[in-house]
Amino acid sequence: MRTVRFFLIIAVSLAAAVRFPAASAQGPAAAGRAPTTTGVVFDDVRIFDGVSGRLTGPSNVLVVGNVITSITSAPIADPPGTTVQRFRGNGRTLMPGLIDNHWHTMMVRPTPAQLLAGDYGYMYLMAGAEATATLMRGFTTVRDLGGPSFGLKQAIDDGTVVGPRIYPSGAIISVTSGHGDFRQAFELPRAVGAPMSRQELLGAAMIADSPDEVRVRVREQLMKGAVHIKLTGGGGVASPHSPLDVSTFTTEELRAAVEAAENWGTYVGVHAYTTASIRRAIEAGAKVIEHGHLMDEATAKLIADKGVWLSTQAFPEELGNAFPPGSFERGKFMEVLAGTDETYRLAKKYKIKTAFGTDVLFSEGLARQHGALLAMLTKWYTPGETLVIATGTNAELLALSGKRNPYPGRLGVLQEGALADLLLIDGDPVTNIALITDPERYMVVIMKDGKVYKNTLRN
Repeated sequence: MRTVRFFLIIAVSLAAAVRFPAASAQGPAAAGRAPTTTGVVFDDVRIFDGVSGRLTGPSNVLVVGNVITSITSAPIADPPGTTVQRFRGNGRTLMPGLIDNHWHTMMVRPTPAQLLAGDYGYMYLMAGAEATATLMRGFTTVRDLGGPSFGLKQAIDDGTVVGPRIYPSGAIISVTSGHGDFRQAFELPRAVGAPMSRQELLGAAMIADSPDEVRVRVREQLMKGAVHIKLTGGGGVASPHSPLDVSTFTTEELRAAVEAAENWGTYVGVHAYTTASIRRAIEAGAKVIEHGHLMDEATAKLIADKGVWLSTQAFPEELGNAFPPGSFERGKFMEVLAGTDETYRLAKKYKIKTAFGTDVLFSEGLARQHGALLAMLTKWYTPGETLVIATGTNAELLALSGKRNPYPGRLGVLQEGALADLLLIDGDPVTNIALITDPERYMVVIMKDGKVYKNTLRN
């Protein structure tokens, strides 16, 4: 009894000690003081709104907290009770933050060997550094299409790490020998009840070979915090056992994933290059086709008719350098590269809902060219159209996550009521999109969620 009484006394004393500072903060000095709100005013800017593809005339923009609250041609006074930071735009361009809709947060900097056998603590540190670099390139949001990014997302959201908003899918879900299966021959055959492979234990990719297994793996990712689901419906470039022409999941397996995701109010995106794999994914109810570089014209029309999204990429030839010359992977990459022009031609012809992403893997150097990869779209679109795709259009795809959306509110647009992810560009990117390719020089202010992360403005 004495021991219990002693610990009770200690507990009460500690609680009082913990409460005391908080109580003192509410003393006479703080009494009656109204809470202070922070705000930012951008004076004399031209606005790219993420929708129209054009710049406005001289405008002024007020951000209060993390929301754009006013856009007007009239001067904006400091709102009462608000501490305001002002940026004099002097005719510079204010636009929404850029969005990459096919990103692999954990796979940009490591080599394939590091990813498969390296220390994962080190890889998380690399991913954190890359996340900061991504934001400093003006990409305020990324849609992650495979990998264990949940921890990094949490660290960014709570302010531990500086980086973009992350819409995670969790582990890539694949079949045995499919795109995403990086197991070695000595790990086969997989026995029932046997330990998982390293890639599965790390949450990078999961193997599912029946509708029931698919349901389990999808539900696991949703439980971890996935806001959409990624399945590999056909062969892929980086995987060593996955020819491009192969269709992997059956229609029933894909449908099981779609049903499980829809039960959670979200959707499935399917990695698919070929006509056969795309058609099977659409039949199963997938909402997004990832890639599509080898589709035929009839399939492009089907995508458009069904209202399915195409999240595709203008791959640079340099991306193939991640694979040794003459390798199986390099050959597959060159085949995909050759289909890029036709894919964009068909997307434009049939007015397919087309999103932009990069799918950068295993190359920090290529990641530094983030803006240049976006600018490559000007081969098929005007600069204004290109920037709309990377802002307002990409945000529409993000919204497919519905109630699983981790960042409720409007992204990708510069409109009253939208979330304040903003870039102040020193120049007019609609006229000269090359400004986006040199963020260090031309992105003078970078804001995410109402917070300024970069300010090199010199008025």
